[in-house]
Amino acid sequence: MKDLKNFYKSTQRGEGVSVKLLFAASEYNADMRWLGNVSVPDPFIALVIDGESIAVASALEYGRMLREGSFTKVLAERPLKEALAKRLNKPLMRVDAVDVIHFLLRKRGLSRVQVSDDFPSALTLALRKKKILIECAGKAGLFPQRMIKTAEQLKAIRKGNAASAAGMRAAEALLREATIRKGRLYHGGSVLTSERVRYAIELACLEQDAVSSHVIVAGGKQACDPHAVGTGPLRANELIIIDIFPRHRRSGYHGDMTRTFLRGKASEAQQALVAAVRKAQKAALAVLRSGVSGEDVHVAAADVFQSGGWETRATKDGYEGFIHSTGHGLGLEVHEAPTLRPGSDDPLPVNAVVTVEPGLYYPHIGGARIEDVVAIKEDGYQLLSRYHYRWELL
Repeated sequence: MKDLKNFYKSTQRGEGVSVKLLFAASEYNADMRWLGNVSVPDPFIALVIDGESIAVASALEYGRMLREGSFTKVLAERPLKEALAKRLNKPLMRVDAVDVIHFLLRKRGLSRVQVSDDFPSALTLALRKKKILIECAGKAGLFPQRMIKTAEQLKAIRKGNAASAAGMRAAEALLREATIRKGRLYHGGSVLTSERVRYAIELACLEQDAVSSHVIVAGGKQACDPHAVGTGPLRANELIIIDIFPRHRRSGYHGDMTRTFLRGKASEAQQALVAAVRKAQKAALAVLRSGVSGEDVHVAAADVFQSGGWETRATKDGYEGFIHSTGHGLGLEVHEAPTLRPGSDDPLPVNAVVTVEPGLYYPHIGGARIEDVVAIKEDGYQLLSRYHYRWELL
């Protein structure tokens, strides 16, 4: 219990203290991963008190969290629960996270905590019954400083994007090597499917120490549903969207890249569509710098489409045209702050990382999206992903 006594001694300050509470697995929760810099697959308790971070670790994870993590203090869960079992006159197995959190707070005269909007509702209700006031962090999140990346984090995102590029090379190689028979693509004597290309991408990412889930390989009309992963045979002369957003296993940071390909001969309409998307991306990149808003960047891309006559509209089958934002933040989450969309009026800070990915989707022509990742700088941006833009594979 020495670590617990030191915890109380060093941080007992009472009710004016700023306290953040987390209960999550850092393997899946970006706030917890950012705070402790260690991947743990099961939920655990963490507190941030006046900038000091404290984790409660199981016997399974205690030693590793001490060695690998960056928490200010790591408390051993077992002796803490044993002491609580005696104090509360409970069987050890009945002492739960609510008891531990309540004890850690009340021992130090605290009764107010801030949590993220996705904090477990069952814990919220139980803590409120114990007179702990729960406040949600809201839109800004528990750690708004996550938006601004350090040099080490930028390097990690580059590694994620290197995995994206490796996956894209594997996909392009299959498409280039494919033969065309009766409108379908064949490779190695069998039909080339979205599933086969996706598998090749996943393997290529694994070789870069990254895991790529939900890879999009969508052709034809499927490509006009931006989050459809794509299924079945791929066809010649159809636009194929490939979107790869792997997570680098060691750091937890993501890459994100989209390219559009066509194996065969593109029609004039398809050529015009892809050219418009690339022009819109260049226009968005041209206005990127610190101080501009996400909405400014989105408007730059949207203006290209509007001036070119690429209408966005609702149809009986859904929506077509430019139907999503120009981009989003990237880091420990695939989608995080800031965003490049209407209503994003906060100025972009230096070293925020965003994707720039305008797209157009018309079922009678096809879908096209081009995506790169950049870090915001005072006078522009720094490209963190790299891959060519040659898309028509004759």
